[in-house]
Amino acid sequence: MGTADVEAVWRIESARIVAALTRFTGDFGLAEDAAQEAVAEALVSWPTAAPANPAGWLMATARRRAIDAIRRRAALRDRYAQLAADPAVHDDIDPDRIDDDVLALMFVSCHPVLSRDARVALTLRVVGGLSSEEIARAFLVPVPTVQARITRGKKAIAAARVPFELPAAGERRERVGGVLSVLYVIFTEGSTATSGEHLLRPDLAYEAIRLTRMLAVLQPDEPEVHGLLALCELTAARFPARTGPDGSPILLEDQDRRRWDAPAIRRGLAALARAAPRGLGPYGLQAAIAATHASAPSAEATDWDRIVVLYEALGRVAPSPVVTLNRAVAVAMASHPASALAIVDELIAADRLPGSHLVPTVRGELLARLGRRTEARAELELAARLCANQRERSVLLRKLAALE
Repeated sequence: MGTADVEAVWRIESARIVAALTRFTGDFGLAEDAAQEAVAEALVSWPTAAPANPAGWLMATARRRAIDAIRRRAALRDRYAQLAADPAVHDDIDPDRIDDDVLALMFVSCHPVLSRDARVALTLRVVGGLSSEEIARAFLVPVPTVQARITRGKKAIAAARVPFELPAAGERRERVGGVLSVLYVIFTEGSTATSGEHLLRPDLAYEAIRLTRMLAVLQPDEPEVHGLLALCELTAARFPARTGPDGSPILLEDQDRRRWDAPAIRRGLAALARAAPRGLGPYGLQAAIAATHASAPSAEATDWDRIVVLYEALGRVAPSPVVTLNRAVAVAMASHPASALAIVDELIAADRLPGSHLVPTVRGELLARLGRRTEARAELELAARLCANQRERSVLLRKLAALE
């Protein structure tokens, strides 16, 4: 087993391992540290001696690391005895087991004692299994900033003696927005990876969907929970058509819509219907945009005017430069690329997305449609340099070649 195998197991099992260790030790920070030490040991030992049960190996190794740490804490000697004697910790992890442990871990990670940035970073690390580098790329911040947020988050949780349990119903309602924002970022990373050799990371995306479904059961009266679930289902429905046999990306206008996952579309539309009666929030509006795409037989037949209106509404309730950029794309499809270019140029003038490949990507596309090929090439070259995902970069390079 190589590094990629270790990373794959960690992606799938990290949340369950950290959650189980937190439940047994009562110490969130200790659990996460022990799990990370187990991964470090796996990177050394698995290439020469691969375990028959990788998840169980990680759990057992992390447990030993936790016991070693507890041994060094004189005040927790009694807790160590309880941990060492508990037969439950010897059980292998059941990858199909679904309980409230991971969701409880999410609410701990999203506790109000933390800043929003710390909640997102910490939960992405311990629940989503993302590295500090991946989180940094997702938020366009330096890696040390992410590491500092994670460290401060763990210290704050320990200082506040946050219990490892699901909050009461009333408190869950107050904190659900933070959990949703984390689930959204995890799903987004899964649906379009910020870096690496693969466009999609389905393990992350489907884990976000699974957790959102659990949250919808716990919070059935929260419309934005259903809105996020609808968005995730409708977006994931396109996964089968988004890449070719070799993993190369297929653009929306070129996708074989017969390959879209019809049951996922039905689930997404049902979730959107549950979100709609009380008014759509940011996730519900994005789901409505995805539903418009899902109901169209082709890119040309899509109701782009409706999508422009939905993006305008989204910009009012949740303004962001990415929303503005997406609205520009919709405007180009609904009316004329010149109108869209003006929107993009306003973003550039305001320096709203510095360092992102998205702005030059869209601007290059618009310039190409306007026949301004030299300028378009310059923008797409810049986008290719900034893009960290190899698959996305290959698309940009193909577009560049077509302009030669």
